[in-house]
Amino acid sequence: MNYVVAINVLVLLALVAGLHLLQRRQVSFGKRVLAGLGLGVLLGAALHFVFAGTPAVIKSSVSWFDVIGNGYVRLLKMIVMPLLLVSITSAIVHVKDSGSLRKVSGLILGILLATTAIAAVVGAGAALAFDLSAAGLPTGDAEMSAQKSVEGRLTTFQAKPIQQQLIEIIPANPFNALTGQGSSDTLSVVFFAALVGIAVLGIRRKNPRSAEFFVQIVDSLHDVVMRLVAFVLRLTPYGVLALMARFVAVSNFADILKLAQFVVASYLALVIMFIIHLVILAGVRVNPATYIREAFPALAFAFTSRTSAGTLPLTIKTMTERLGVPEGYANLAASFGTSIGQNGCAGVYPAMLAVMVAPTVGINPLEPVFLIKLVLVVALGSFGIAGVGGGATFAALLVLSTLGLPVGIVGLLIAIEPLIDMGRTALNVSDAMVAGVVTSRIVAPAEDDSLRYGPGQTSAG
Repeated sequence: MNYVVAINVLVLLALVAGLHLLQRRQVSFGKRVLAGLGLGVLLGAALHFVFAGTPAVIKSSVSWFDVIGNGYVRLLKMIVMPLLLVSITSAIVHVKDSGSLRKVSGLILGILLATTAIAAVVGAGAALAFDLSAAGLPTGDAEMSAQKSVEGRLTTFQAKPIQQQLIEIIPANPFNALTGQGSSDTLSVVFFAALVGIAVLGIRRKNPRSAEFFVQIVDSLHDVVMRLVAFVLRLTPYGVLALMARFVAVSNFADILKLAQFVVASYLALVIMFIIHLVILAGVRVNPATYIREAFPALAFAFTSRTSAGTLPLTIKTMTERLGVPEGYANLAASFGTSIGQNGCAGVYPAMLAVMVAPTVGINPLEPVFLIKLVLVVALGSFGIAGVGGGATFAALLVLSTLGLPVGIVGLLIAIEPLIDMGRTALNVSDAMVAGVVTSRIVAPAEDDSLRYGPGQTSAG
């Protein structure tokens, strides 16, 4: 490591020390995350412009930044599966009325799918308003290579029909699903945890002593896992700092400028959809300003990390501790939200691409029949991709191929994919939190006491 790279790393460590000083002075968590975000942008911009002529310095520097940034993301991913298993099981074993569980789960899924349909309308509207078209997009070597790669992924994707993807949610080996290596492992763990919880409810009627013993074990595991989650989440400002510095330092602003109109249209659609989230929250008497303030740390990390699943522990923590969502609701909403009804990746993005590419095959994107079909395919497809990984790419492949449209446009936008994916991921996480908050406000407390409170919680606490 040469002295220039060493200086860059020391600057990062100095900023980390500054954030730690803010923590010691008891500056609020949200303000520290915001500080990490801002400092990361400044550091990344400085590296990008100062060392523009020596990319090797930037590459070497950000590889050290990754120790903090990617290390933090890996820590979060490490606790996702244990958190899912323990939280979902805990939520169900404390249920006294199975009807409330069905009602809450159904309402959460309904909100996720309904908001995705709205997101499709917003995405299509943004593409039409900006008169975006697939014609004229950059087609350099990188784009053509990405286009061929996308078409190859479509072949693989189509080789596994939706029916098979849904079947794969059922884990043949739950211990293998807990490794998180498979594309459907998140939902597989949720499925297995739900079955374990339901089994305990059945045992409670026949052998209450065994059921209570198991519940005590689950409660103990829950306490340990949540303590681990709290420890990891304290590192969020540092992770945001390193991730943001890396992103800005390695971004190709020339390529971004070529597609500036699409970037602006995408973020306008994401902002409009976020405003719709705030309107929905206002409809259930949640102050939008309060929601923005309390949800900011989770949204900021989702923005910088570009991973809804990695943000899951922070999503749950935000809902339970900052937004007042009962633990059972938060666990279900956050878990479902990582794979179902993602407003940004599975709603806005594929709808925009469909409207852009439709004219190239002689379809008028303003035709009501096309728009209605697009919204339905996007909403249902957001659930259909739950069994596979790949986020926005697979959502776009599913929608475009279902509508009989060319899929190469996905590859042509490869240069700006990381930039727009940041906003999409933040919107995905917001959607999950909105589903949890709205559900907790709609379901009457008298019907959901068994789901409202987790281990050790009471209505007074």
